[in-house]
Amino acid sequence: MKSISFVRQVLAACLCPHLLKDTSLPLDVRLRARSLLDSCDGGSVGAYTPSAGLLGSDRASPSSSPDETPELRPTAETSTSQLAPRSGAGLELSELHRALEASRGHCNPRAIYVSNPGVPTGHVQDRKSIEEVIRFAAAEGLVLLVDEVYQDTVFGSEFISYKRVLFQMDPVYSESVELVSFHSLSSGRMGEGGLRAGFMEAVNMDPEVMHYAHVLLCFDISAPVTGQLALDLMVDPPKPGDASYDTYTQEILSARATLSQNAQRAWKILNGLSGISCQPAMGGAYLYPSVRLPAGILEQAEMLGLEPDVLYCQRLLQEEGVLVGAGLHPGGDTHHLRLCVLVPPDSLEEALTRLSSFHLRLVGRFSPCVKEKDEHVNLREKICQ
Repeated sequence: MKSISFVRQVLAACLCPHLLKDTSLPLDVRLRARSLLDSCDGGSVGAYTPSAGLLGSDRASPSSSPDETPELRPTAETSTSQLAPRSGAGLELSELHRALEASRGHCNPRAIYVSNPGVPTGHVQDRKSIEEVIRFAAAEGLVLLVDEVYQDTVFGSEFISYKRVLFQMDPVYSESVELVSFHSLSSGRMGEGGLRAGFMEAVNMDPEVMHYAHVLLCFDISAPVTGQLALDLMVDPPKPGDASYDTYTQEILSARATLSQNAQRAWKILNGLSGISCQPAMGGAYLYPSVRLPAGILEQAEMLGLEPDVLYCQRLLQEEGVLVGAGLHPGGDTHHLRLCVLVPPDSLEEALTRLSSFHLRLVGRFSPCVKEKDEHVNLREKICQ
């Protein structure tokens, strides 16, 4: 997808400071670049920063309440519950209890990791679901680790952050449940994975724990400076009245509209293929269709020592040049694929056409009726010979 102009313009001015005098760049771009350079030692992105990141990058994040400023800690980016297809791949409390009890058989669980919007299912939790998870974490004494990196790609419902819900709950929860939320440049509206930066925001964490976290950060080198600067732009974008605001807003809305249209298009095509079913995504950059593969491909995969979905993906890549990811294996003959839809529409259309052609050939190749037809043809050929 096309990069956001505001981000690239500011970074360009930071990397080439002579552009600060270039009036072809919007005024707010030059002012922000100047401000960011002032926060760097020597006024240059070539200088090291503290391991925990530039102090000047502390801003209010989208998941924050209006009167709270998060503590941003830029970082280099780096027992599973089963899916619940009938509930739209949603999060079920009973499954959390099952996973927790299973884990206690071989360890002492300390935290629960939640992805919202879900990766790769695209499911977005509502307020009730989030409250249930918070109460679950409180009752079990677990730290909540919440991955909210796709919060800006929600198109099928409203995104509500865990922090917002927590702060609106009874003080018995809002003042005690330990929460760490994560966001990054690689996902959502920025799409700047190559800059390798993200941040975590800690809520209700014991000061001694935070001190330990700071000590650990000091043993590692800081995230790339350009990534840290881009984080500042992500959490504090242009505001109404700024020279870049209209262009920035248009690009963001265009990217979101493309993502939504792509998701709908891919969902329709996938559900039209025999043996494939797909839940509609509510957010994120992926669709996660389940695939019921013919017995023949299952047998072939077993002979090769591969999971059937892996073999499917390898063949798709070899025969059509389309790369999709293999997913979880819940058991039986149902498997999953992971298809990215955050791409230009024409690229997605070509990929869907090739995937459809491959799938139809594969199903036909291992179909019982096709086998019977092939055997009949072979028999007729032998008789003729």
